Amino acid sequence: MTRTKAVSRQVILHRATMLPILTVTLMAFFILTFYGPARAAWNDGANTPLSFKDLAEKASPAVVNIRTVKTMKGGGRVFRHFSPGPWGDNDPRKEFFERFFGPQQQQEYKQRSLGSGFIVSSDGYIVTNNHVVEDADEIRVILKDGKEYDATIEGRDSNTDLALIKIKSGDSLPNLPLGNSDHLNVGEWVVAIGSPFGLEQTVTAGIISAKGRVIGSGPYDDFLQTDASINPGNSGGPLLNMNGEVVGINTAIIASGQGIGFAIPVNMAKGIIDQLKQHGEVVRGWLGVQIQDLTEELREYYNVKDKKGALVLEVIKGDPADKAGIKAKDVISEVNGKPIESVRDLTRTIAEIPVGETAAVKVIRGGKEKMIKVHIAKREDQKASAQSSMDKTDDDLGLRVTEITPEMVSRYQLPENEGVIITQISPDSKAMQAGLQVGDVIKEINHREIKTQKDYEDALTAAESSKEISMFVRRQNAGFIVIKIRR
Repeated sequence: MTRTKAVSRQVILHRATMLPILTVTLMAFFILTFYGPARAAWNDGANTPLSFKDLAEKASPAVVNIRTVKTMKGGGRVFRHFSPGPWGDNDPRKEFFERFFGPQQQQEYKQRSLGSGFIVSSDGYIVTNNHVVEDADEIRVILKDGKEYDATIEGRDSNTDLALIKIKSGDSLPNLPLGNSDHLNVGEWVVAIGSPFGLEQTVTAGIISAKGRVIGSGPYDDFLQTDASINPGNSGGPLLNMNGEVVGINTAIIASGQGIGFAIPVNMAKGIIDQLKQHGEVVRGWLGVQIQDLTEELREYYNVKDKKGALVLEVIKGDPADKAGIKAKDVISEVNGKPIESVRDLTRTIAEIPVGETAAVKVIRGGKEKMIKVHIAKREDQKASAQSSMDKTDDDLGLRVTEITPEMVSRYQLPENEGVIITQISPDSKAMQAGLQVGDVIKEINHREIKTQKDYEDALTAAESSKEISMFVRRQNAGFIVIKIRR
C-alpha cells in the first residue's frame, strides 16, 4: 500500500513538472504559427528592413560627389589673414593696417566647397541644390567608381534651391528613378545618400518625421522633414524610399537641431527639372497680389467662418489681378476649381499655371462669392521681393492718429498711401489693452472704410453707442489683423 502511494505521488509530481513544460511548448507553437509570419512580414523590407544593403548597393552608383571652386573677394594682403573680430566692418585693426601699409585692396581668393547630387538620366543630367553650384567657376563631379568629370550648369532655380548640371562621359550612366512624394506617409522609412563633410558615399537611414514644413527659405517652402542624418555636404543628394526611388532632394538642416533635416519633395522638383532641361530657367505664373492667411478673427470679421482661403492685402497696379478686377480685402477661395486653404496653396497653384492661360479665380467679397477670369502673366523676381492734418487724440480710446501723407509714405516706406496711422497710444488705455500698436494703419472701423481723418472721426462717432469696436488694421510685416476694443 505504501509503495502504491509512493508511485502515485511520483506520477503526480511528474505531471506537475510536465505541466509548465507543456504550457511553454503550446505557447511557442502559437507564437510560431501566428506571430512568426507577421514578424516576417514586418521585416520584409516594406516596414522595418533588416538591412539597407541591397538598396544602398543599387542606388549608390547614381549618387555623385560635387566639388566646386568659387572666386571670392576678401580683405587686403595683410588684413584678410586675420579672422573677423567682434567689431565687424568697423574693426579698428583695419585702420591700423591701412595707416602703415596703405589702402588695402580687395583680394580675390578661391573658395572650395562640397556637395552631392544624383544622376537622373543615362546621358549625364544631374540634379543638385542651387547653392551647391551657384557662382561656381569650376564644377567637378566624382562618380562612385572614382571617375571624374567637369560639369556645366544647364539651369538653376534659386526660389526652390534646385539646379541641373550635366557631364559628358561617353557612356550610359546609372540613374535613379523619381518616385511620388505625395504617397509618402509620416513614419515611413527613407534613406539619404551623400557626401557629408566630404565623406563620399555615406548612407544614413531614418523616417519621414513630417510633411509640408515651412522653414522660411522662400515662397515655395513645402519641405519633407526627416531624422535620417543629413549634414553639410549632403546638400543635393537623394532621399530614397524603400523601392530605391527618389522622393526628396536633401537641402537643409537646423544647425542646433539633432536629427532634423529637410528635403525638397520630388513632386515639386519634377516640373522644375523638366523646365531647366528644356529652357534653362523656370517660368512661373504671376497674379500680382500681396496675400496673407486668414486668421480666426479675420474669418469672423469677413463672415467666412466656414471658408478657407488667402486674404488679398494689396493688388499691384497694372498686373493681372488688377486688370481682372480683384481688389484688396477679397478672399481668394478657389482657383480653377481647386480649393485654396492658405497662402502657400495659392502661391504654388498660380505658379504652376502656364503663362498666358486664363485662370478662374473665385473670391469672397462682402460675404458673396464672385468668379473672376484672370490672364496669368510671367512672374518676375523683382515683383515678388509689398492732405495732412493735425494729430487727433481720442481720449476715450487713448489713441493719437494722423492722416497718411505722400511724404510719410516715401520717408517711412509705408505699405499704404491712404488711411490714418497710429502715432501714439496712452499707457493702460483701452487701445493698448486691446493690442493696438504705434505704426498700425487703421483701414476700417466696424466695416466702415477709413481713408481720411474725417472718416476716422465719423466712424468713431457712429460707434459711440457700441459696446465693442472692431478695428481692421494693417501692421508692418504682419499684414491685416482685426483688433477688438471694449468700451
